[in-house]
Amino acid sequence: MITIKITDYDGQQHELEAKQGDVLMELLREQDWGVAALCGGMCSCATCHVFIDEDWLDSFPPKESDEEELLEILDHFQPNSRLSCQLSLQTVHHGLQLILAPEE
Repeated sequence: MITIKITDYDGQQHELEAKQGDVLMELLREQDWGVAALCGGMCSCATCHVFIDEDWLDSFPPKESDEEELLEILDHFQPNSRLSCQLSLQTVHHGLQLILAPEE
């Protein structure tokens, strides 16, 4: 199992268990404190925006142009911003830390 640590919108910390290949967005939207993920993973709404702990950024593939363009228009964009719908979890992500980005 892969354990990830999430800080929610209220600053509360949570841990979730995931399996290899799980899409991060799907895990987060199942939680009462999770993300809305309105487009269902189509990389078109940015309601699954998260801040990945900088130590973990290189463990994911780089952003594709559609993700980058969508993120850059957000008020809360940061260099460690990612759309969780674009992130598939692997065993190397055990211990991953992230923060849910403020809702736009």
